[in-house]
Amino acid sequence: MRGGWWRRAASQAGRSITVWAVSTVTMLVLAGILPDFRLQSADGDSATTIAVTAALGAGAFGVLSAVVWPLLVRLLLLVPALVLGLLVFFLNGSLLLLALRVNPSGHPQAAPETAVIVAAVMSAVASATGGALAVRDDEAYRRRLHRLADRRRRRQPPCSGTPGTVLIQLDGVGHDVLRDAVDQGLMPTVARWLGTGTGAETAPGAAADITPGRPPTHRLTPWRTDWSSQTGASQLGILHGSNHDIPAFRWYEKDTGEVMVCNRPASAVELQRRAVARTGDDGLLGDDGASRGNLFSGGAGELALVLSVSARRGRGTRSRAGYFAYFCDPANAVRTALSFGAEVVREIGESLRARVRGQRPRVSRGGLYPLVRAFATVVERDVVVAAVMGDLLAGRTAVYADLVAYDEVAHHSGPHSRDAAKVLRRLDRSLALIEKVAEHAPRPYRIVVLSDHGQSPGETFHARYGLTLGDLVRAGCGLHVPRRAERTRSGAEARAAVRAALRRPAEEPRERQPAGRRSEPVVLASGNLGLVSFPDVPHRMSREEIDARHPALLPTLANHPGVGFLLVRSEEHGGVVLGARGAETPLAALGTDPGPLAVFGPGAADAVRRTHSFPHTADIMVNSCHDPDDGEVLAFEEQIGSHGGLGGQQGRPFLLSPLLCSPPAEGGAEIVGAEQVHRVLRRWLAEAAAAADAPRVPRPARPEEERAA
Repeated sequence: MRGGWWRRAASQAGRSITVWAVSTVTMLVLAGILPDFRLQSADGDSATTIAVTAALGAGAFGVLSAVVWPLLVRLLLLVPALVLGLLVFFLNGSLLLLALRVNPSGHPQAAPETAVIVAAVMSAVASATGGALAVRDDEAYRRRLHRLADRRRRRQPPCSGTPGTVLIQLDGVGHDVLRDAVDQGLMPTVARWLGTGTGAETAPGAAADITPGRPPTHRLTPWRTDWSSQTGASQLGILHGSNHDIPAFRWYEKDTGEVMVCNRPASAVELQRRAVARTGDDGLLGDDGASRGNLFSGGAGELALVLSVSARRGRGTRSRAGYFAYFCDPANAVRTALSFGAEVVREIGESLRARVRGQRPRVSRGGLYPLVRAFATVVERDVVVAAVMGDLLAGRTAVYADLVAYDEVAHHSGPHSRDAAKVLRRLDRSLALIEKVAEHAPRPYRIVVLSDHGQSPGETFHARYGLTLGDLVRAGCGLHVPRRAERTRSGAEARAAVRAALRRPAEEPRERQPAGRRSEPVVLASGNLGLVSFPDVPHRMSREEIDARHPALLPTLANHPGVGFLLVRSEEHGGVVLGARGAETPLAALGTDPGPLAVFGPGAADAVRRTHSFPHTADIMVNSCHDPDDGEVLAFEEQIGSHGGLGGQQGRPFLLSPLLCSPPAEGGAEIVGAEQVHRVLRRWLAEAAAAADAPRVPRPARPEEERAA
């Protein structure tokens, strides 16, 4: 034991000295390159004196970063997340100036702007050096995790010995996309869990190793979404057990005159309230749970980056808790900031490459999109993964986290693009890190990975036909159609996360209803699902009423080649599905005659019937056409990878569950709808709670934990 202690101490000292030496050399190199940064006096000094000055400066900067930085971040928790990321550079520069000032030689000097550059480079080099040394020493990495776990356990009462459950949502990753990524070697961690690979990452372009290695630890199961195949409906159903009356990503409610949008904070609060009222239960995470990066809380006491609470004020309700745990390490902060910049450059380069090559389909990727993409693929991922790691080391009973990186990139680059493949590779590394940390948690953990929906490729409705769905509706109503169509803005989840991180949960502009023209319809898009509502009619209009007011509207929509089918209420049949060339199928007859729904596959009729029963279903529900041969749909938004309606892989997400859990469905039955997924997860949580005889110790969240989580 004593000899082992000395070896560990010597190893730690060796790593510290190595990092110090590299930092010293880095400071010397920068002093030789940058004109406003010098380490010697005006009269000149010997090489030895300059080296000692650099060593003292590097050491002082390292000590100040380790001691002062966590205190600064704690004081800056009220600063918006993205602003804090930018302040990293200036704060590091200030620490460097302080380190130079306390240097005994008194010679080193640096201009403030130069100090920012020097501090950023030194932090990055020190982080890379320390990380490389830690990666090479597996025992050092394990000991560090043990220290983190021990530190948390000393501050908290003992947790239960029963297994905990961590649920990681890979937003927008469809079942077939995951399966293909495993076969191509993009996701070696998932491959190892499924027993189809060695777990070693495959080089780009190389053939995947699908030789069975270890026995599988997980099973992969597809499930089918509701008609509204998007995060708002799926995640509300998964976390709160009900997604009743969510017909789309955005819809118009006639009784309030409001446009509900799932990624709008005010709407998310109301949707969560309705779900809790309907089920009478706080949610899946009500028992010592944590919700990270989600639209809804799931009843969790520990929250970070949760949209439904992002607009609240007060220390106890901040959804941005979790930033401190990540940004308190200046190396983490600098690394994320540099990765953020690299991702912005990467997106600009990929966008230019697609334009030069004339890639089709293609959508605009300019403006603020490179920043939104970088936030989703770097900042949000890093902070959420760090929060999950903290939850595991704290022994939380249930953790649910959403990683939106793939969904954001696939919307604009395509679900099968090279960009999306790179994101999947990085997500797999995040899963491997979570798995590694779980080995050092105070309780065993079962890792469940799932998705809320998939994505279907295809060009936009506007790109193919030169007009938007709103233009087509206006033409059918006999209204003026603008000569230049306005493109429908994308409703990707990452944009809402950025607004929440900036503490600017900006509302989307409401539909303008000019005075005296209340008969104009409200047309909204949710992927390849469109909704048409007439706000001056207080109830859901019937087909007969629509025909009486606008005789050409329904035939115009139903016969358009970009439209797959319509759903309208019928005074004669209750509900009816309309298709091209006069096709008309009452909902009651869909079981024997699917009519226009035939190309959308099994389950489409049930999904349409369920949506028809919602109180806030639009007057006209419009689903785009679908090509079953290539799985393509036409998005009514500016997305070449879309979801929100029926057609293709958007409605076929996955559940990746441990074999220790009972099968998701008995007898190979299909899981249908997010509400059934909720019931499956509830069952798994109950099984985990009964998996050991140790008593469960409920531990309420404490304010200091919430701030540091």
